[in-house]
Amino acid sequence: MTSLRPRSWPRLRSRPRPRSRLQSWPPPRLRSWPPPRSRFWPRSRSWPRSRSRSRPGSPLVLGLVPGCAGLLALPCLVSVLWSGPAERPVALAFGALVVLGELTRRSGAEVREAAPLAAAGALAYALLGDVAGRPTHHGVAQTVTVVLAASLLGSVPYVARGGGPVLEHLARRVLTVAFAAVCFQPLSNQGVFRDWSGPAYALLLIALLALTTLCDAVLAAAPEHARTGWPFGPLLREELRGMVGITSAVCATGVVMALAVAVAGLWALPVFCVPLLLTQLSYRRYAAVRATYRQTIASLARATEIAGYTPAGHARRVAELSGAVGRDLGLSAAELSVLEYAALMHDIGQLSLVDPVPDGATAALPAAEQRRIALLGGAVVRQTGVDAAVAVVVERQADPCREQPVAARIVRAVNAYEEKARDAGPGGGLTALEQLRLATAGDYAPDVVEALARVLSRGSLTTPAAG
Repeated sequence: MTSLRPRSWPRLRSRPRPRSRLQSWPPPRLRSWPPPRSRFWPRSRSWPRSRSRSRPGSPLVLGLVPGCAGLLALPCLVSVLWSGPAERPVALAFGALVVLGELTRRSGAEVREAAPLAAAGALAYALLGDVAGRPTHHGVAQTVTVVLAASLLGSVPYVARGGGPVLEHLARRVLTVAFAAVCFQPLSNQGVFRDWSGPAYALLLIALLALTTLCDAVLAAAPEHARTGWPFGPLLREELRGMVGITSAVCATGVVMALAVAVAGLWALPVFCVPLLLTQLSYRRYAAVRATYRQTIASLARATEIAGYTPAGHARRVAELSGAVGRDLGLSAAELSVLEYAALMHDIGQLSLVDPVPDGATAALPAAEQRRIALLGGAVVRQTGVDAAVAVVVERQADPCREQPVAARIVRAVNAYEEKARDAGPGGGLTALEQLRLATAGDYAPDVVEALARVLSRGSLTTPAAG
């Protein structure tokens, strides 16, 4: 039977469905870019995804670590209250040590271990097998209970002063101590390690501390991954790199405390607290010097804004976005510091210009002029006494892409994006990213542009603020 509908009738689905702004990007003429077999752009790369795909800051994921710590601490507390604490003088001594460590805690953005003395005391109690030659039997439940109660008590003044939340810090402390205690206490109470002595016993404690450190790194990287959406692998590597410093000292002090108490008794605790307290005091002074150093660099970076060569806030925005791109690419903490300082001072060479560039947009200048400004900026940075690596990045930000270090590639791409997005008006972020993608491979590094696209997709592709 033939259909009665004329062939000229349109079908019901011929009208395309409306698409959102992000879904309609890139335009149809650009969806085949990059070419499938391009040697300059990897096939596996993709255009920026919608923000809903990464969903950083999911409450379920962020509450996972505190929730696990609470589920672990509750039965431990009930067990200790039901059976009563064992070896109360030992528990009180280590609890007082943890309280003292929490009372002397540090704060700041660059602090990796806020209370090193408390962490060392908690690990020593978890790895304690003997006290002055007599075996201990406090077990896992009492270890977790004592550490949690002492940490809460020592954190009260810090919270009362408005120092900020400590929930995540306490949750990590409880879980890492519980991990170490589970690995050591049951076997120690059964007498498995009684015949171990000398280097064998010390190596056992070091191996347990290495596993505990890995557990702590995972517990630190997982919430950060959920909060920011950065790749988990680089975050975990950065945590492990950072633990080489103060965390190594904390672990070594915890092992020495446990071994010393096993031989000399509880009088060994105050003796081994002094070196770590002095180290903590020295680190505070070092952190104060670094803060002053960074403020000095930020003040120098504002010279171009005050003189009218660059828009207000341009250096700060480039530094923030460059740091995000560098973290996405997996740069270390030292490399990120150099990248931040170079991004803050990348335009300082414009102070040598007689006639300022309109809006400080150096990305549109000829290559020779860009190199001249970059070399002048590097010379100024060297005169200020800043790290020579920062001057190198500033000098080479206008070199050909293949000859630049990674930090210079990031600064160049992010600076160009910020300038193009600022001048393009509404939707300038998408337009600027399109222009970076369509540029030749010698202008901007494809992997840096892809990292920039991933960073922007986690936030919003909008025009940067004017200040």
